[in-house]
Amino acid sequence: MEKIPSFQKNHDKLAAGLHSQTDANGITTFDLRFKKPNAGDYITPKALHTIEHLMATVLRNGGEKRNIVYFGPMGCRTGFYLLTVNLSYETVLALLKESIPEALVLEEIPGSKREECGNYLEHDIKDARRELKAYHEILKNL
Repeated sequence: MEKIPSFQKNHDKLAAGLHSQTDANGITTFDLRFKKPNAGDYITPKALHTIEHLMATVLRNGGEKRNIVYFGPMGCRTGFYLLTVNLSYETVLALLKESIPEALVLEEIPGSKREECGNYLEHDIKDARRELKAYHEILKNL
């Protein structure tokens, strides 16, 4: 089988930040790398889940919602994937810089009730906010 693009990157050389790759169908996968891979510092499962709910909600309700295909966590717990159409790197960077503060002020975790979520007990808003703030600082330097 062919090795998928994300497995072709040398993760030991991959830094925290924002990375992108466009496939043949015009979908761009943005790698929102919160943590340096293989460095022993990972997002907790509860924070990862909460960030997914917060950011997916904000992005899918924002000004670029028609161009958002998917937002979800990486299994390695070092970040998230954002799949888009018709959005440049610069546009997504600006969108994230705008969306993270919006996610940080949400009082409730969207979709976190039992009937809305398959694992409603696994959330941590405090840790999610800490991770989002840290990633926002990384984006400010890009």
